[in-house]
Amino acid sequence: MKKRNTSIFRCASCGHEESKWLGRCPECGEWNTLTESTVQVPAGTRRGGVPQSVPLSAVDPQEGTRILSGIGELDRVLGGGIMKRSAILVGGEPGIGKSTLLLQAAATADTKGRILYVSGEESAGQVRMRADRIGVTGDRIEICCTGRLPDINTVIEAIKPVIMVIDSVQTLHSDEVGLVPGTVNQMKFCSWELISWAKEHDAALFLVAHITKEGVIAGPKTLEHMVDTVLYFEQNDADSRFLRAAKNRFGSVDEIGIFTMGEKGLSTVEDPSLLFLVSREGELPPGVATAAVLEGTRPLLVEIQALTVPAKGSMSRVFSDKIDQARVSRIAATLEKHLGIRFSDQDLYINVAGGIRIREVGVELAVAAALYSARTGIPVPARTAITGELSLAGEVRSVRRLAGRIKTAKGIGFETFLGPIPDSGENAEFMSATDLRQAVKLLFS
Repeated sequence: MKKRNTSIFRCASCGHEESKWLGRCPECGEWNTLTESTVQVPAGTRRGGVPQSVPLSAVDPQEGTRILSGIGELDRVLGGGIMKRSAILVGGEPGIGKSTLLLQAAATADTKGRILYVSGEESAGQVRMRADRIGVTGDRIEICCTGRLPDINTVIEAIKPVIMVIDSVQTLHSDEVGLVPGTVNQMKFCSWELISWAKEHDAALFLVAHITKEGVIAGPKTLEHMVDTVLYFEQNDADSRFLRAAKNRFGSVDEIGIFTMGEKGLSTVEDPSLLFLVSREGELPPGVATAAVLEGTRPLLVEIQALTVPAKGSMSRVFSDKIDQARVSRIAATLEKHLGIRFSDQDLYINVAGGIRIREVGVELAVAAALYSARTGIPVPARTAITGELSLAGEVRSVRRLAGRIKTAKGIGFETFLGPIPDSGENAEFMSATDLRQAVKLLFS
């Protein structure tokens, strides 16, 4: 493929490239370091305004670099950091801490370039009050309090931010689309303009969004397709906060970030398992079992609580908002089929201590143990962790990263571990079960 010459301006300090000369490098913040140089590029990206293809081998791998946010839990959920030229949509309930999280990330991000925080809901003084409360300082964070897209465009062209935070997308509006902010067309038009700017100027964009009473991001579904990553910020009844990815083009959607909210803002949880376990002395009450589950790449120990009571109507019901109700019904049916314990005339209540939602299959054997214990009144042995997937045939199937689960349980002080495969050499006493009947016999005999 033929190549053509073009001029770029490269920073002598950090190597950042711009299409025109700037007095200050947007990436490292150094002054008068951009020098003009001529490079050969594939006759590729644009020629005469017509897009053309570029060979994969000609793509600069540095375009896929990330910026560390300085908040380990946020980086974990994003897949290793903030990807340049990406757009990230963050949704959550009012007051949960979306603005606090992004303000803290703006202060600790590993970049010397400028960071623009656009607030369409608060004044500059209110943003400063929050920053002082959570201990955010520094001159590299620029504050712009407006929702008008032309004003925002003027600011970003002037300061060339490396990271932009728009709080919130529902306040954006442009006279080209109408005068009322928050409409479907306003959100789509304004968001696309900002996303395009971020991708063309090697920046990263955060869009804060409100959610509906159903718990989904308010506005057009197209907005979630336009961005690269969709994050949901959730909370339980306490001060814990959970950050999950519903969509992530640059990482896994299985990771979870765990925070606690305090007077100084959000702080990461160093040992998440302790957050989901209830401290008790002596034997466990009936209906309680400890599950060793995997959230992304992180093993967690969570307490499963089960309660069975006679059905109040002609049909039994399942009440479970942290574990899928269909999964609980399937586990109860498997117990009834293979162990002969009747659940069809019982209302089943399942809870997870700490309020975390569990979707991983490794929780199924622990749920079965909790249901069996609640129905028979026999407690699960104390300091015992359980993991395993259940098939409809009553088989206990293997799970991923079993060694990591055993190590986590051992580190917290659990003495016994029930799993699907033979002992892998861990010090904790390992009990292996091939089917549900054998697992119940090992636990309750």
